[in-house]
Amino acid sequence: MTAATPPAQPPSERRLSARISAISESATLAVDAKAKALKAAGRPVIGFGAGEPDFPTPDYIVEAAVAAARDPKNHRYSPAGGLPELKSAIADKTLRDSGYRIEASQVLVTNGGKQAIYEAFAALLDPGDEVIVPAPYWTTYPESIRLAGGVPVEVTADETTGYRVSVEQLEAARTEKTKVVLFVSPSNPTGAVYPRAQVEEIGRWALEHGLWVLTDEIYEHLVYGDAEFSSLPVVVPELRDKCVIVNGVAKTYAMTGWRVGWVVGPQDVVKAATNLQSHATSNVSNVSQAAALAAVSGGLEAVAEMRTAFDRRRRTIVRMLNEIDGVVCPEPEGAFYAYPSVKALLGKEIRGKRAATSVELAALILEEVEVAVVPGEAFGTPGYLRLSYALGDDDLVEGVSRIQKLLAEARD
Repeated sequence: MTAATPPAQPPSERRLSARISAISESATLAVDAKAKALKAAGRPVIGFGAGEPDFPTPDYIVEAAVAAARDPKNHRYSPAGGLPELKSAIADKTLRDSGYRIEASQVLVTNGGKQAIYEAFAALLDPGDEVIVPAPYWTTYPESIRLAGGVPVEVTADETTGYRVSVEQLEAARTEKTKVVLFVSPSNPTGAVYPRAQVEEIGRWALEHGLWVLTDEIYEHLVYGDAEFSSLPVVVPELRDKCVIVNGVAKTYAMTGWRVGWVVGPQDVVKAATNLQSHATSNVSNVSQAAALAAVSGGLEAVAEMRTAFDRRRRTIVRMLNEIDGVVCPEPEGAFYAYPSVKALLGKEIRGKRAATSVELAALILEEVEVAVVPGEAFGTPGYLRLSYALGDDDLVEGVSRIQKLLAEARD
């Protein structure tokens, strides 16, 4: 005898939609909010959670915004797809920085990179379409795919390959339902940068199988050592009709709070995403667009200064993390994140407690030494921690020193 299927709940009794109920809070923002709340309460918390530069937005960008705020024309609606002058400047910037020639009509200006990612997936996916997502992944990617009706299919790389997936792994994940492959280099959360030869190999594989590629280039200017950023549609130009790029000013110009990103792609995709935005939010704030115009039209001196600081912090944090028994941290080649494996520490006793998961270990670190880190579960790979090194040098050393002292107490 089988149990009866419970009757379906009438729509009038369902408080929230199943689609929205399935979305989890952004883990990185949640950790950052908790760290800031504890700090506001007087606790000496050091936060490695949020992925945002600790530098102020350059003065010339701020001044452009101030002038825009005083101009009455910016007090009104503007085109949903972005100010024409900003779209043209983004096209020029794309050619300057990556060698990719596009028209202004191939640009949609969005409220930050997250809206760009969601609208791109919404324009491409029908219910049931699969998207291959290399893991570790940024927390927003799979949620945006699901919101758009798609199905994320994870392909996992680990520290033994520098967190880079192979074409063989991608091919093993491909099915007749696969429509898009997500490609991110430099990567959040790992800092992995794909060499040009591997970028080409992945691009030609996608081309061979008629797949779309969505590539996130938000960290294009933050690469270190011998690593080089390669834009996929430049390396494989035959893909340009099936390639969508998302980018923004947040990381390059220390403008996370200004909320300006963009989509670059074939005109029909950009037009569809623009139609969506016209109903979702209309135009991005005109003042923020004016600031973004100053940013992308200006030079890269400010980012060069930030990159020098990030590089110094990168080498410091990797060295200090690798000094901890049980921690393995590859050297990130881009972005501003370290992604150490802590699998060897799970289950060990630390101050009378045993953390069985990286979620529990992150909670233990916050509770015992007041340092906020993000557990690997947020990025699809348990057993890891993400630490952003986009914070001051003194705080970085102090924070990792606290972690070192705590984890040195780990016992079987």
